[in-house]
Amino acid sequence: MRIGQLAKAVGVDAPTIRFYESVGLLPEPTRRPSGYRDYDESDVDRLRFVRRARSLDLPLDDIGEILALRERGEAPCRFVREVIDREAVAIEERMAELKRLSAEMRRLQQRSEDLRDDWPTGECICHIIEDAASVSNIDTAENITNTE
Repeated sequence: MRIGQLAKAVGVDAPTIRFYESVGLLPEPTRRPSGYRDYDESDVDRLRFVRRARSLDLPLDDIGEILALRERGEAPCRFVREVIDREAVAIEERMAELKRLSAEMRRLQQRSEDLRDDWPTGECICHIIEDAASVSNIDTAENITNTE
């Protein structure tokens, strides 16, 4: 099958397929006499696996290692467990950071109501954003004081 057919079968676009080939997640396909790429069912299965792994936000390097383990005849399960554990921790850390950022935005939103609008004659670019830096500095100073 040609690249467009593979793309349709798996639900990705042709540039994505070419990218996965360039980083080694898909093997270089055979070529037809016309020069067109020629894929088979094993490519469909492999691309579906890559797509599922990417839907879990697994890094490309890890997906490549999983595929390499399987190609060497090794079960990738232990490695996959390690990746899942690591990624779960990273997601939890991102969620905590997003929660902190959301709270900071809400505080800044409330504080911004009291800030003056002085564009275009003011000396700073935007008081609201610059106030965010002072709020962050205050929070950092408070956190340092509270942990000592």
